[in-house]
Amino acid sequence: MTPLTAMIVRFSNPNVTPFYVVLLLGLVAGLADVAGGLLLLRMRAERFLHGFVAFGAGFLIAVTLVEMVPESLHVSPLAAPLWILGGFCGVHLLEHTLVAHFHFGEETHAEEFLHRSTAYSVTFGLAAHTFFDGIAIASGFAFSSVLGWLIFTGMLLHKLPEGFTVGSVMLASGRSGRAAFTAACALGAATVAGVAAIHFLPRLATIGLPLSAGVALYVAATDLLPEVNRAHGVRYRLLFFFGVGAFLLARMIA
Repeated sequence: MTPLTAMIVRFSNPNVTPFYVVLLLGLVAGLADVAGGLLLLRMRAERFLHGFVAFGAGFLIAVTLVEMVPESLHVSPLAAPLWILGGFCGVHLLEHTLVAHFHFGEETHAEEFLHRSTAYSVTFGLAAHTFFDGIAIASGFAFSSVLGWLIFTGMLLHKLPEGFTVGSVMLASGRSGRAAFTAACALGAATVAGVAAIHFLPRLATIGLPLSAGVALYVAATDLLPEVNRAHGVRYRLLFFFGVGAFLLARMIA
C-alpha cells in the first residue's frame, strides 16, 4: 500500500479522529482569530500579544521542521520540496510583494493612515494564510491524530496575533471597529474553509501538508520572529525557546 493510499484509507476510517472533531478544532482556531480582533478593540495588549507571538513562533517552527516537513517528504519525496517552496514563496508574494505594507502587531501610524486598498490587500493576504492554517490542521489529522493535534496547537498559538493584526490594519486605514471585527471574522471563516476543503477532497492532503508547511515556516521565521526581536525585554526571546521546548515535550508525551 502506498503512503497516499494508506492516508486516504486512514482518513475514511471511523476509528480515527472524526471529521466533526477536526471541524470543531478548526472552528476553535478560527474563533481565536476573532478573539484577537476583539482583544484589539477592548484593550491595549501589546505585551500580551508579544508573548503569544514569541511562544507561538517557537512552537510553530518546531512543529513545521520536526513533523510537517519530514511527513511531507515521506509521502512525496520528489514533489514535497517543491510544494514547500511554493508555500513559502506564495505567502511572501501575498504578504510582502502584492501588499506593500504588512507586519504582525498593531498599526500605530500617527503621521499617516494606511490606504483602504492596502488594508483590504492585507486582509486578503491574511485570509489566504489562514485558509492554509485550516488546510494544515486537517491534513495533519489525515495522516495521524498526533500530527493533527501538534499542528492544531501550533496554528492556535499564532491566531490571536493574526486577528489583532488584521483589526489594527483596518483601524489604521480609517475603517470602523465593526469593519475591524468583520475582518477578524473573515480570517476565522477562512480557517474553517481550509479544514472543510481537505475533508471533501482528502487527496489534497498530500499537497496541502507540504504547502502549508512552507506557509507555516515563512510565517514563523519572517513574520513572527522579527516582531519578537523588535520587542523590548529578553523574556520575549526566552519565550521563543519555551515554545520550542513545549513542542518537544508535547511530542514526547504524545
